[in-house]
Amino acid sequence: MSQTPNPFLAGFLGKCPACGRGSLFSGYLKLADRCASCDQDFAKADVGDGAAVFVIFLVGAIIVPLVLAVELAATPPIWLHMVLWLPLTTALILVLLRPFKASLYTLQFKNNAEEARLDE
Repeated sequence: MSQTPNPFLAGFLGKCPACGRGSLFSGYLKLADRCASCDQDFAKADVGDGAAVFVIFLVGAIIVPLVLAVELAATPPIWLHMVLWLPLTTALILVLLRPFKASLYTLQFKNNAEEARLDE
């Protein structure tokens, strides 16, 4: 087997972390069961809410300063804030969530991460 692809590039592109060719997703955020190219099993995939947490913090760090700057500069009515910031926030979240989820999974794959266990 060839060298594994860069986990961040594979994650950004939504490609298989083993071969870098097949798709990691079968839906918008649903991971496929297997890679169509190399037959890698994605059944152990469990990134949980990690991607959502990272995306929330990143989008918040982008949107909040913009909202404050607009408020301090122009003091627009609340409806204008909602018209501006709700669609922008939603769009940023939708654009970033899939690559972040894929990147977290590819990093787990590269580092052979698995669920923690207590040995008796």
